[in-house]
Amino acid sequence: MKIRNLIDSFNYAISGLIYALKTQRNMKIHFTIGTIVILISLFMDFNRVELIILFFTICLVIITEMINTAIESTIDLYTKSYHPLARIAKNVAAGTVLIAAVNSMIVAYVLFFNRLNPMAKIILHRVQQSPGHLTFVSLVLVVVIVIGVKSKYSEGSYMVGGMPSGHSAISFSISTAISFISKDALVSTMAFLLAFLISQSRIEGRIHTPFEVIVGGIIGTLITVLIFQLY
Repeated sequence: MKIRNLIDSFNYAISGLIYALKTQRNMKIHFTIGTIVILISLFMDFNRVELIILFFTICLVIITEMINTAIESTIDLYTKSYHPLARIAKNVAAGTVLIAAVNSMIVAYVLFFNRLNPMAKIILHRVQQSPGHLTFVSLVLVVVIVIGVKSKYSEGSYMVGGMPSGHSAISFSISTAISFISKDALVSTMAFLLAFLISQSRIEGRIHTPFEVIVGGIIGTLITVLIFQLY
């Protein structure tokens, strides 16, 4: 029962994220910019602290936008007519998003300005020598794309079922990364076999259709191949 409640909690949380992404124009903008920044981070020699600051800043903007959406929805639930206090509440909530956005611009300036220089070849070489970084970025992009596709095509539960299969996408992304890093046929075969078993379990449990699993596998594989081959 506790495991079921935990899964339901995650499902409600993902549903809230998908709703905000579907309905809020600013949320779509924040999500897109965050994805672009993650891609640019491939070319930057960030240390762990800088990466933590970068991802915390991106999350902070998205969190404040979701809180703003929640406050606006709650106010609209209680009153449809104009009220000064309702206006104040909505303006203050929007102000939190503005502060987070301004903070993100300051962080971006501090982190990126001195690194945007003609030394692109050196930075590119460092990224090529960092399979861990590439794997992490690949997984983040796969998750972002899966959520984006789910926001367009899925209805209701987003943790269970829907187009595409997130489990399939992530498992094939990891298997592809293992293949690039190990460069060993046996290891690659075992990794993809595990991905197939995970995907098959989603079909066997009637959580996803074969088409949803196939699309998820293709997304995970292609995105990871693209990242490793380009960089």
